[in-house]
Amino acid sequence: MSDSDHLLERYPQVMMNVFGTPKLALVRGEGALVWDEQGKEYLDLLAGIAVNSLGHAHPAIIAAVTEQLSTLGHISNFFTSGPQVALAERLIDLAGRPGRVFFSNSGTEANEAAFKLTRRTGRTHVVAMEGSFHGRTMGALALTSKAAYREPFEPLPGQVTFVPFGDLDALNAAVNDQTAAVVMEPIQGEAGVNLPPTGYSQAVREITAERGALLWFDEVQTGIGRCGQWFACDAEADVITLAKGLGGGIPIGATLAFGAAADLLQPGNHGTTFGGNPVACAAALAVIDTIAGDGLLEQVGARGAQLQAGLVDPRVGEIRGAGLLIGLTLTEPRAAECVAAAQELGFIINACGPDRLRLAPPLVLSETQADHFLQAWPSILDAAFSMGDQS
Repeated sequence: MSDSDHLLERYPQVMMNVFGTPKLALVRGEGALVWDEQGKEYLDLLAGIAVNSLGHAHPAIIAAVTEQLSTLGHISNFFTSGPQVALAERLIDLAGRPGRVFFSNSGTEANEAAFKLTRRTGRTHVVAMEGSFHGRTMGALALTSKAAYREPFEPLPGQVTFVPFGDLDALNAAVNDQTAAVVMEPIQGEAGVNLPPTGYSQAVREITAERGALLWFDEVQTGIGRCGQWFACDAEADVITLAKGLGGGIPIGATLAFGAAADLLQPGNHGTTFGGNPVACAAALAVIDTIAGDGLLEQVGARGAQLQAGLVDPRVGEIRGAGLLIGLTLTEPRAAECVAAAQELGFIINACGPDRLRLAPPLVLSETQADHFLQAWPSILDAAFSMGDQS
């Protein structure tokens, strides 16, 4: 018996019951494909929740990590390294404005750093969006709107006001001269891929600038090519947070700050042991180089358009998204059944609500692979809606 045998039986004996027992035990991946412990192949249309931007086992990441591990693996925050400085320079260059970077290990850590940065303005009030998701640590959780996530851990860091996403009147009423920042996702991923009205981000920029508040875009899920461009935000940010696809599967987070915001965190205000790890930074540089060198931003746009066109079905009420972050609302609450039916047919997709599905495949998804899924899509819906009828 190999170590991978019966993983789903062994899992609940040793793992905390935070996620429940997983549906699959995966043992191998290549590109947009993964295999479970029985050897069954799946087309991965979730990419580790928008993380595996170059898919699985990409040669560029393998080479970058292997080379870096052979020279320098970890050095702490007492020192710096070539990959750390080069990655910070690259991110600032992609942003197109002078700024500074703080590296961490995940999206929630990137958001914790940004939250602390906002406190250094001398203000303590933050405006966040209904439907938002910013992470599970206590500060990031305070900015996350879903009551089921927040209430078991209250009291959380306070003075957070939630306003409806896209409602400028509500935002205008909430932001005042004590507001440190407005935080928003350019597209709300965990809520089911919600897009704001056209011009909303720019209007938020105008309101925050007028009242001396920072504008903070959480691009943990949308950034680094996911939506067909390096950043999905379409207004000038004071703070941008990144993670997920930045490392292509290697844990890394980044907090970018611009203008006066770049100087708010000073020595002793924040820290990390593993943040800016040379191996993680080398992986992130490989991700950025590959996206740029292989023309993946253009490919993301083409694959996203292909998927959105092919997902049209009478049982799908709405399709929305940008690039390879796509959300669907079904006409009935059959999302969980769709996930199960897709898995049975060899596809991995995600339910993010009773009637909402999310697709966030690797940016390397091919036209043929997308077409393979779309050919199976009617059968997935048939099976899912039949399951619902039987229940």
